[in-house]
Amino acid sequence: MVRYAYYPGCVAEGSGREYEMANRAVAARLGLELVEIEDWNCCGATPGHNTGHLLGLALPARNLALASGMGLDLVAPCAACYNRLVTAQREIACDPELQVLMGRLLGRDYHGDRRVLSMVEAVAAVGAERMKALTVRPLEGITVACYYGCLLVRPPAVIRGDDPEDPRLLDDLLRGVGATTVDWAHKTECCGAAQALPHEEVVLSRVRRILEAAVTFRADCIATACPLCHANLDQRQARVNRRFGTDYRMPVLYFTQLLGLAFGLNPGELGLGLHFVPTAELVRRIA
Repeated sequence: MVRYAYYPGCVAEGSGREYEMANRAVAARLGLELVEIEDWNCCGATPGHNTGHLLGLALPARNLALASGMGLDLVAPCAACYNRLVTAQREIACDPELQVLMGRLLGRDYHGDRRVLSMVEAVAAVGAERMKALTVRPLEGITVACYYGCLLVRPPAVIRGDDPEDPRLLDDLLRGVGATTVDWAHKTECCGAAQALPHEEVVLSRVRRILEAAVTFRADCIATACPLCHANLDQRQARVNRRFGTDYRMPVLYFTQLLGLAFGLNPGELGLGLHFVPTAELVRRIA
């Protein structure tokens, strides 16, 4: 059993509830103990660092300090949370004066000395052999377009675990349980992120291009590890269809949901009934 300090983030009980369900279920099957950080706080996301640079560092720094106090490496499933945590950790580590300031702001000594992993990295660290041994329903015949988005792999000066232009970690994980993944140019194209609120037209146009590319490559579904990307690609798919007269019906799943199906887990415990675009037909093909 490998133990991690677990930072669920604000979406875990809201728009990303199905991701949280799948993460917990798959982690248990893999022998990963996710110990939720007590009294964790919002990482600040985009509003934090847009409000003020220091605030954008202090909010994730508090979570880093709490994880350090637990003596455990930290896992953040949300790509945006992961990005903010790693960004703050690296910037503070390079500035001793900032480390002292963080201690004063947080009311505790700041130590950001534990590794920060995305959920993708934590799962991949289990190893291909273990994943293969757990696979009872291989994803054979299922073609997946792995969508990384921006924050899981960029900027390269901060996020160093995968190729920022042609990442492969998600592809490797899903191929390891039998899926076919497509080699497409849109895997790191921005979906528009939180611009969906002030500039919805921009987001709908971006989402349309991503969906069209997935259809062109004859993907059966899109897999992601980012709740914000999932919201745009899944929840806004109907709005894209109304705006552009298209008829996309592309299931968008979290990568842990697909792994959970391969491991024989029940679709209900993976949150597969909570999507806007139905997943039942895809689940039927796997099960």
